[in-house]
Amino acid sequence: MKLKPKYQVIIDDIKSNILSGVYNVGEQIPTESALQDTYQVSRQTVRKAILELSNEGFLRSEKGSGTYVSHQYRAKASGNTGNKTIGVITTYISDYIFPSIIRGIEGRLNEDNYSLLLASTNNDVAQEKKALEMMLSFGVDGLIVEPTKSNLFNPNIAYYLSFKEQEVPFIMINAYYEELEVPFFCLDDVQSSYLATKELISKGHTQIGIISKMDDLQGKYRMKGYIKALGEAKLRFHPEQVLSFDTETKQELSTSLKTFLQENRDILTAVVCYNDEVGLEVVNVCRQLNISVPDELSIIGQDNSYIAKNANIRLTTLTHPQEQMGRDAADWVIKKLQGKKDLPNSTYYSPVLVEGETVRGITEE
Repeated sequence: MKLKPKYQVIIDDIKSNILSGVYNVGEQIPTESALQDTYQVSRQTVRKAILELSNEGFLRSEKGSGTYVSHQYRAKASGNTGNKTIGVITTYISDYIFPSIIRGIEGRLNEDNYSLLLASTNNDVAQEKKALEMMLSFGVDGLIVEPTKSNLFNPNIAYYLSFKEQEVPFIMINAYYEELEVPFFCLDDVQSSYLATKELISKGHTQIGIISKMDDLQGKYRMKGYIKALGEAKLRFHPEQVLSFDTETKQELSTSLKTFLQENRDILTAVVCYNDEVGLEVVNVCRQLNISVPDELSIIGQDNSYIAKNANIRLTTLTHPQEQMGRDAADWVIKKLQGKKDLPNSTYYSPVLVEGETVRGITEE
């Protein structure tokens, strides 16, 4: 990997500190000699970084006094476009349910001639940081965010506080950061997994596993719904019937599924899956292991995604609002910018079961 020039490292760090509110407008940044010591570079390198940041409107130097954070970068940013611009940060752009969500956002923004500035994080906090810095530098008027690794502590909270400080309205979709008081639009994920598990129980299944993603809040709540349904039916929770994964281990999911299904082959009769993508991966692995779906194993996905609709087997799943959620989030931001009061702080959408051909009833022999 190519190393950044030393002056660029200084530029990136100072810019991050300004955008995240470590250095406020009008505040003096460390002296040239302090920056030299911090970064172990020459005065010339420090001056090159300061000059570039001054040209970009982030800093201004006062002779004999020091270098200060300039208000110009905000003015410059907000003058980027005649139309108001709404920033949208999602974890992914072209995969799964995200094109539908973005289509909903775009459709609503177009109605009021708002522009859209789109970024994705690939569920990586370093990429989320870059996206947030881009939105702050651009001077977006509002922001719609799908949180990154929402079940883990987020190191980018300071950037969200900067948006709050600048009174830029933002709303979260699909999940939210529990550390922040932030409005959100979410599917009722507890209810989704609860209904999925309950459907299997109603069909006579008592040995039901779950495959869930645990670095996102949706996974935590979908696990909660599964446990709730088992408890209500007085069925025992078996930790060995749980397969969890995260963003990094998702690539090896096919391998871990093989092991999980082989170990539980004579026990499990059904599995609740984190989403349709995982559900169809379970179908594929079952084919490889000659496990008949649904005769030997019933499978329920979640989200009613286009991949479930277009697969060569109709996956039993639960609905997700997708386009409506995107539209509602954009509408919320527009109304907020128009000065509307009494907007909802939280909205949960209720999932509905969509019957497919991957679940069958079983009878006790």
